[in-house]
Amino acid sequence: MDLYLNFLKNYPLISSAVQVAILGMFGELLAIKIRTGKWHFFGLWQFVAKVLIWAFLGITFKYAFVGFHGFVDALVAGTKVHWFQGAAVEGSLLRAFSVSLFTNMLFGPMMMLFHRWTDNLIEKKSMDWSSLQKAWLTLIWFWLPAHTVTFSLPSHWQVTLAAIWAVALGIILGFFARAKTVQGN
Repeated sequence: MDLYLNFLKNYPLISSAVQVAILGMFGELLAIKIRTGKWHFFGLWQFVAKVLIWAFLGITFKYAFVGFHGFVDALVAGTKVHWFQGAAVEGSLLRAFSVSLFTNMLFGPMMMLFHRWTDNLIEKKSMDWSSLQKAWLTLIWFWLPAHTVTFSLPSHWQVTLAAIWAVALGIILGFFARAKTVQGN
């Protein structure tokens, strides 16, 4: 455990890339397995490209998470723009919620659009805007509360939990899609 903790603390960008690449890809494959009932691994080029995109997203997560902590601090300290003073208290629920709110409002939609665009490029599919709009709704019902928990943790654990949440969301969405398919038959 100490080795893993040292890896997280001493190599934040690399550890973020590795964790999200592994868990993000696993969550994606698991969601497909739940939805279709069989494992689908893509072709080698597609698989590698998807893993690299997940790794890149892991790095952007780390930057966004650090940046939005600073964003909330700036709002609290701002002279003309005020935010709840309680959000300045490190470890408070209001701070965690505030960071989650702004991360999901400002970073989440663009990250999802980028991820969907790269997936479509890799899989040679066209953009399904209605599906993307449904994905954006997860920012409210899933990611806002999930990241409130995430941002209550020490910073070196935040990307780890976010990657685990991504697997959990893949499972949830896989079951929703499977239930929808069963109802449609």
